[in-house]
Amino acid sequence: MKIALVGYGKMGQMIHKAAKNAGHEVVVTIDVISDEAMVKVAQGDTDAIVRAVKSSGAEGIIEFTHPTAVIANIKALLPLGLPLVVGTTGWNDKHEEINAYAKEVGGTLMTAGNMSIGVNMFYRIVEEAAKIMSQFSDYDVAVWELHHNQKADSPSGTALEIARHIQEGYKNKTEIVTDAFHERPAPNQLHVSSTRCGNVPGTHKVFFDGTADTIEITHTARSREGFAVGAVNCLEKLDSAIKTGKLSKGGLYSWNDLF
Repeated sequence: MKIALVGYGKMGQMIHKAAKNAGHEVVVTIDVISDEAMVKVAQGDTDAIVRAVKSSGAEGIIEFTHPTAVIANIKALLPLGLPLVVGTTGWNDKHEEINAYAKEVGGTLMTAGNMSIGVNMFYRIVEEAAKIMSQFSDYDVAVWELHHNQKADSPSGTALEIARHIQEGYKNKTEIVTDAFHERPAPNQLHVSSTRCGNVPGTHKVFFDGTADTIEITHTARSREGFAVGAVNCLEKLDSAIKTGKLSKGGLYSWNDLF
C-alpha cells in the first residue's frame, strides 16, 4: 500500500520504519516542525496537507500529530475518501461529531486510545478481571499511568480506555475522576491518576485493593515500536475491511471493529 504519514515526529518516523518493514511504500511524510519530513507545512494549513496527500498518490493515511491539530486534520482528510488511521489521542469528546461528519462526507477512519496490540489485549484482561473483582465489595479499584514528559495529553487516552473497561465490570463506578482529590472519593468515583517524567514510553497499572491484599495488573511498553507496528496493522485491516465490505464506508471505527 502507498501510505501518507501526517505527523513526522518520533512516532511518525517509527511508523515509517514499520510500514517499510511490512512491505509498504511511504509516499509522503508531512509535518509542521520536522525538517526530515518530505513536506513541511505551516501550522494549521490543512489545505497544504490535503494537496500533499493528493499529489503523492497515497492509498491510505496515518495521522499522528497533536491534540490541538487532530480535529482540523481529520476534517480536511476525510473527504479524500482514503482509509485513515488516527493515532493522536485527546479528542474522545469529539468522537460523535467526527462520526457524523464521516457519514456526511463518506470518509472512513479508525482510532484507538492506543495502537499497541498488547495494550488492546490488556483492555480485555482488565475488563474480565473487573467483572470478577466487582463481585467482592471489599475490593476497590483505581488506575495509574506514567508517560514521558513530552506527552501532550493527561491522562492518556489509554488510561481512559482502561477506565471504561473497568466500568463494564464495576457498574457502580459511574464517574471517572482525573483530577486530584481534595476530599474523600465517593463510592461511584473511579480515580485515574497520571505522572509525566523522563522518557518512559508508557506504563499503565490497575489496582484492585482490599482489606487484606492488593492485586495489580500492569502493562509496560518497552518502546514506542509497538504503537508504530499496531498503527500500520490497523491501516491494513481498515483498508481490507472496506474493500471486502466488512465495514461500510463513512464512519468512525474502533479497534474492536477491526480485530
